[in-house]
Amino acid sequence: MTKTTIDFLADLIAFPTVSRDSNMDLIRYIQTYLESFGIVSSLTFNDEMTKANLHAIIGPADVPGVMLSGHTDVVPIDGQDWSRDAFTLTEKDGLLYGRGSADMKGFIASVLAAVPAMVAAELKRPIHLAFSYDEEIGCIGVRRMIDVLADAPVKPTFCIIGEPTEMQPAIAHKGKTGMNCICTGVESHSALAPFGLNAIYLASEMITEIRKIQDGIIATGARDNDYSVPYSTLHVGIIDGGTALNIVPNECRFKFEIRNVKAEPPRPIVQKLKSAAQVITDKYKADFADANVEIETFNEYPALNTEPEDEVVLFVKSLTGANGHTKVSFGTEGGLFQERLGLPTVVCGPGSMSQGHKPDEFIAVSELEKCDIFMERLVERLAN
Repeated sequence: MTKTTIDFLADLIAFPTVSRDSNMDLIRYIQTYLESFGIVSSLTFNDEMTKANLHAIIGPADVPGVMLSGHTDVVPIDGQDWSRDAFTLTEKDGLLYGRGSADMKGFIASVLAAVPAMVAAELKRPIHLAFSYDEEIGCIGVRRMIDVLADAPVKPTFCIIGEPTEMQPAIAHKGKTGMNCICTGVESHSALAPFGLNAIYLASEMITEIRKIQDGIIATGARDNDYSVPYSTLHVGIIDGGTALNIVPNECRFKFEIRNVKAEPPRPIVQKLKSAAQVITDKYKADFADANVEIETFNEYPALNTEPEDEVVLFVKSLTGANGHTKVSFGTEGGLFQERLGLPTVVCGPGSMSQGHKPDEFIAVSELEKCDIFMERLVERLAN
């Protein structure tokens, strides 16, 4: 019996592919399924060989085609109050619940359900399947697949990333730079606090500088009013410091990010941050030789910016029936495909990110139906 998109979604959700864990069972499942149609897929692995990207071509490999891209990892459920098993697909009132249902196994399920039609259509132009690992922690895994694709003799014409956009073509998203701040102070007994240098206070001063830079961007920075937040943002998300209440801490670390609009590249912002860190450090060096505030980048990916009249935008609109386009606040692997492979890229997939990353994540059955129609139209277009 032929599997439906919902059948595939149930199978995919049953693989708990949280980013910290392996995705190999899911990848082997997809690889075995494709092999049943005679489709050969290639894998690129992480260093530990516990995770893999999958790339496969359906149709002629010697002509350009369309890449369908999706990530296989999901965010954790730790600390979330789910009312049902997060890794078992359940349906109620036309909604399908499960971790990854919206972000973004629903799209991958629709792609897999369309494989028989892709094979039967004898495509004139191929469909590339590109399924990656570790997208949720900074678009890490796809970079290894891109390294391989960069050397391919024939590259796709377009890339469609199936992140949830309610099947509306999204032509842009912000770039992201993830950063660590390491603040080094000097320990002392808290009863003699002035003889030490409190690293948490250094972190507090640096966070104040981050907020000042953010205020400056809001006041005078570049704007793109197509975004719900039309300017670049800085955000502190994790902080850790101190070992005991009666010890002046000698170290405090925090992580923060920059999400930048295209017109405001992150490097000048990073330079402002490093200059502020140096000013704070210099203020204490005379009395505390070990004083230091250090800023380092641990991950970054570029913004996606596709022109509204680009051929890929018109192509995707013709498949969805949409007249307009949008820009999304969340990041995708699209900026990397565009920057490193020169692939014109659009984000378009079923579901809404407003349901993603939450307890009781869901996707509407109607969204999957729209995506299935999209796949049917894509196959028809590439077969002619």
